[in-house]
Amino acid sequence: MALKIYKPYTPSRRSMSVEDFSWLSKKRPEKRLLRPLTKSGGRNNTGMIMVRHIGGGHARQYRLVDFKRQNFGIPGKVAAFEYDPNRTARLALIHYANGDKRYILHVEGMKLGDIVMSGPNAEVKAGNAMPLASMPEGTVIHNIELIPGKGAQMIRSAGTSAQLLAKEKDFCHVRLNSGEIRLVPAQCMATIGQVGNIEHENVSLGNAGRSRRMRIRPTVRGTAMNAVDHPHGGGRGKSKGNNHPRSPWNQKAKGFKTRTRHKTNWMIIRDRRAKTALASTI
Repeated sequence: MALKIYKPYTPSRRSMSVEDFSWLSKKRPEKRLLRPLTKSGGRNNTGMIMVRHIGGGHARQYRLVDFKRQNFGIPGKVAAFEYDPNRTARLALIHYANGDKRYILHVEGMKLGDIVMSGPNAEVKAGNAMPLASMPEGTVIHNIELIPGKGAQMIRSAGTSAQLLAKEKDFCHVRLNSGEIRLVPAQCMATIGQVGNIEHENVSLGNAGRSRRMRIRPTVRGTAMNAVDHPHGGGRGKSKGNNHPRSPWNQKAKGFKTRTRHKTNWMIIRDRRAKTALASTI
């Protein structure tokens, strides 16, 4: 799945690259797996902006992706590969033997006609899903649950993967892309293999219009604002003053630790920033 580069007939085309969609199936999405998706513009129910730089963009429909993989013991055939505008990964349409149809994330190396399974007795093969307890150590995985039965919450973006390092009592040690090693309950489901569309990280948007179609609005520098709008604003010329770099809400932006002590901190064996493993016990 290589990138496509165009001849630079305009300045923006010179630095623009797009993903190759030629390998995707030439069919419409499965209609009963679509849901309407409204635009929030980054605002909550009161109209207050909660996430900046979001707005506009092309209309989308949400694809219902099966993150739980609970069709245990039922073989499914890969019928199509499809584009999903809501995520960086591609989707694979699975036709199960019982007549059910589901979308799952496309796995690197998956081909049309492949058979996928889920459950504790599934084969250790790319695209199959099973509990961590049933996998051999060293397996490359993605689509990992944090709470058994809730559905996958980690390792879902294009090209990402994690590795099952060890099993200890009721937990498994999983190494994430960031280098963090954390405990995950052994009964949580995960999918074997690496998420497809590996080249996504190398895509260059090239121009502003393409960003706007992806509902990304412009980002204005704090130093270009007035003092009333940002801690970096105001001053004469490009003066930054004596302020430490701060967020628009006056929170220090570099080096100041803002992470709160959640109840799941004990599950982190090795922090992604640490050079040595943290002292942690189960």
